[in-house]
Amino acid sequence: MGHRNRGGRSRGRRGYHHGNLREALIDAALDLISEKGPGGFTFADAARGAGVSPAAPYRHFRDRDALMADVSKRGFELLAEDLTRASGAGDTNPVRRLERIGQAYIEFARKEPALFSAMFESGQSYEAPEVRAAEERAFAVLLEASQALTDTMMEDERPPATMIALHLLSLAHGIAALYTRGDSSRRKIPMAPAELLEAAVLVYLAGLGISP
Repeated sequence: MGHRNRGGRSRGRRGYHHGNLREALIDAALDLISEKGPGGFTFADAARGAGVSPAAPYRHFRDRDALMADVSKRGFELLAEDLTRASGAGDTNPVRRLERIGQAYIEFARKEPALFSAMFESGQSYEAPEVRAAEERAFAVLLEASQALTDTMMEDERPPATMIALHLLSLAHGIAALYTRGDSSRRKIPMAPAELLEAAVLVYLAGLGISP
């Protein structure tokens, strides 16, 4: 699995001379996404960034889309790990579990902007089975926590857990996409993205008659 950019530490590149062409190409793609955006480079650019010939990437990927699908898959796998860790990191109060998962989503977008772009801004669909499966594993963490919340409610008053999970995903993703990226042109807000999400979750759950 590719290197992570944690705590401001530069993501090291494992080049082809280390014998791992697939990882070198993924690292090169992430570097190019950081520099030019997910649509701003070619398959040949990725090969050049990995220090190999234009023909070498075809040993592992049929084309640029296949490379980007693999990058997206890696992103969802790492996101699922972060959400799972957040889900089990504190007490079992279902509202606080959902808040932790949402905060982990925002933190992932902040620390992994290139992966986040590859996952959601590259034009990749979830048609690739491996990408869809990885995305579903990440969503399953939020869905399970949402189900745990609805299980605390009277049966005839329970909203669908899937609806809650999708609404909370939309809140977290919107805040992550709008306010956590390093683009100076993005709208400034008078609070931290984490605080904005916490308030939004509480308002949303209050509308369902749920309070911490």
